[in-house]
Amino acid sequence: MEQIDLNEQREVKHWVLIMWPAFLAACLLEALVFSLVDPGEVHWPGQTAQPSRQGVYTVAFFCFWMIAMACSCMVLWLSKPEPELNDRAVD
Repeated sequence: MEQIDLNEQREVKHWVLIMWPAFLAACLLEALVFSLVDPGEVHWPGQTAQPSRQGVYTVAFFCFWMIAMACSCMVLWLSKPEPELNDRAVD
């Protein structure tokens, strides 16, 4: 069994800290938004063929997930200690 080096462990941890809370937030947003809005009732401007409900749910979920991941990335970036930020700026 190979040892995973410290940098790889840190990178995996960062991705887990970004993706997992974002996934949970996307699930919550999906439930909240679509408990109030029925995608079958929404009329999309300029389109004769309406997308399916499942398609709207899927696209909306991934949009919510991407937005929540961006927020999680910003939180991790803002939480870095000052010396770590300054060391990377010099490199």
